[in-house]
Amino acid sequence: MGETLTQFGTSFQSKIVASLMSDIKFIQTISDILEPDMFDSDSNKWLVKSIRDYFYEYKKQPTLEVVKYKIDEIDNDVLKSGVVDKLRDVWKNIEATDLEFVQSETLDFCKNQTLKSAILQSVDMLENKNYDGIKSIIDEAMKAGSERDLGHDYIPSLEVRLSESARITVETPWDVINDITDGGLGAGELGVVVAPAGIGKSWTLQALGSEVIKRGKTVVHYTLELNENYVGLRYDSIFSGVTTGNIKYHKEEVEKKLQSLPGKLLIKYFPTKAASVNTIGAHLKQIELSGVKVDMVIVDYADILMPTGNFKEKRHAIGTIYEDLRGLAGELEIPIWTASQANRSALEEDVIGADKVSEDYSKVMTADFVISMSRKVEDKIANTGRFHVIKNRFGIDGCTYPSTINTNIGIIKIHEGSSQFGKETQGKMNNSSEFLRKELANKYNDMEKNVDGFE
Repeated sequence: MGETLTQFGTSFQSKIVASLMSDIKFIQTISDILEPDMFDSDSNKWLVKSIRDYFYEYKKQPTLEVVKYKIDEIDNDVLKSGVVDKLRDVWKNIEATDLEFVQSETLDFCKNQTLKSAILQSVDMLENKNYDGIKSIIDEAMKAGSERDLGHDYIPSLEVRLSESARITVETPWDVINDITDGGLGAGELGVVVAPAGIGKSWTLQALGSEVIKRGKTVVHYTLELNENYVGLRYDSIFSGVTTGNIKYHKEEVEKKLQSLPGKLLIKYFPTKAASVNTIGAHLKQIELSGVKVDMVIVDYADILMPTGNFKEKRHAIGTIYEDLRGLAGELEIPIWTASQANRSALEEDVIGADKVSEDYSKVMTADFVISMSRKVEDKIANTGRFHVIKNRFGIDGCTYPSTINTNIGIIKIHEGSSQFGKETQGKMNNSSEFLRKELANKYNDMEKNVDGFE
């Protein structure tokens, strides 16, 4: 075997072209990843493109006569002369004994050329300190041709399929959600909480995290807005039932409850737009290398992560963030929960549907489970609200649940509509206007009493 072959040099590349013209099975298996730009000479690039284009159109290789006919159409004399010479060389190799070896090495050739191109692209990125961009294109290059599985070979065995498809899930705090998701969010899956600003997205994410901790598992909570201490105080409030402002007056009580927690919580703050999905992925790998097994990840929230590429439109950037986040969940085989902003028109909606998700709708398409949270002014006063299932890859969706929501101490309860609590909560919301009127009247009376007492 010549040295140039092992180095993917000129001789090797010419024999790839010969294989494309002589072996239909080879072109069928490699055409999806073999690109003309992977070849060094313009002549080989032209031949590969012509052969591949013909294959895509007619589902067979072009004959020598067809290639010659196409060569006649080249209007660049230098290129035409080079292609003619290269075709002679290629045709000499049609019967070469080492074509089988060349074909077996072509996948590595594709990886090599893709990686080489990525390294060249990364030079400019390095000057601009775009480290996430470098990691992204290198990772993509390393994946070149890695997925060569033709698909699942279906066998009529239900038992085998059930055993192999069993999801390893992490439960939520709400039985009704666990029921419709068949156990909660599973490994490699992405869950999204959608709500307008100031409604309680972060509290909902922390409620999800606290449940996992109570079950003796480890949660990593990434915060992009609130600092680590404040997020920690919110968890303190959820575990103890003491409002964040009063924790300092009940330190011993709160401390006692925290010491009894069986699970573990790691809180990491990254400033807004200072972290990408790659940043989070690298940090999670550091945690696992330290010997800590991560059971669930919370990102509060994905909309304000930094995209790993350059995009003209914000919605395209956000869509990519969610794709990357779900990819990370799959790579690490852990569930990831995040939140997304609803648009302004959602503020006065009883139920927030998919059409109210801000920016790019593709985030809904990417996620496995999407639930919205709606609360009007009167709902906030009454500590009520609604959770609506926008998407559920594992069961029913489109259902709306009356909910008890108290963001002073992080109480979030999602009720089945037919349950006693569900009926009571729904009744409160049905009479919200009257409830609001009474609450305002009571507050006004209290103010008058205080004024009279002062006088």
